[in-house]
Amino acid sequence: MLKLLNDWRVIILLCLTFGLAPFYPEPHLWGKIKWIAGGANGMQAHDWLDVVMHGYPFVLLMRLIIVKLTSKNGI
Repeated sequence: MLKLLNDWRVIILLCLTFGLAPFYPEPHLWGKIKWIAGGANGMQAHDWLDVVMHGYPFVLLMRLIIVKLTSKNGI
């Protein structure tokens, strides 16, 4: 399991598919971020869960970048 969390290809694939889906008319996560930036008026619990679920691949990507940059042997 740890090997999957440290694999660039898997993380990038997750970001491009699950992180951005559905793609039309705009990426879902982008729409939610704009909604939050606008004050999050009317957001319900399922909307916040949606942000967490679609944002998690990007959190994994940031984590992997930090680990790679700070480790001496690069995992």
